[in-house]
Amino acid sequence: MIAVSANAREVTFSADELIVSKTDLRGNLTYANRHFMRVSNFAESELLGQPHNIIRHPEMPRGVYHAMWKTLKSKQEFFGFVKNLTSDGNFYWVFANVTPDFNKGNVEGFFSVRRQAPRAALAVIEPVYRQMLELENRSRKDSAPTDSWQWLQEHIQSDTGLSYEEFVIGLYEEHC
Repeated sequence: MIAVSANAREVTFSADELIVSKTDLRGNLTYANRHFMRVSNFAESELLGQPHNIIRHPEMPRGVYHAMWKTLKSKQEFFGFVKNLTSDGNFYWVFANVTPDFNKGNVEGFFSVRRQAPRAALAVIEPVYRQMLELENRSRKDSAPTDSWQWLQEHIQSDTGLSYEEFVIGLYEEHC
């Protein structure tokens, strides 16, 4: 497991760069483009065959991943803001779109395209994610992801009348 650097800095990338990866059904990386390798500071040989969560930042609520896998298992695409970890303990934010990779109607893996996350959108999402983490830390480990995801859905619905997907896509489009 990669440790977050005590002096962690944010790694940025340009708005025209797309970070692309593919995984098998278990979430093990089968492809990583050069932008992914450069931003995450991993060599291709360090990524391929590894679980995609090798870049999971500990400040990301587990509830978001719970929702992502639930969505993907229903053969739907997932959108969300994600804070990732680099090989040297730094971090980068993305707006992620993860889709099932179909072959003759069967899901054979997952395809992810990540874009630069707009600063103004992060100013909205970061405090919400911190609240999710606080809830997860107070919950039982086995129910924490479900509890925080449920809280997030209720929070967004009561504040905006939107689903999580509508909310994050709207944030991205409003601020990109």
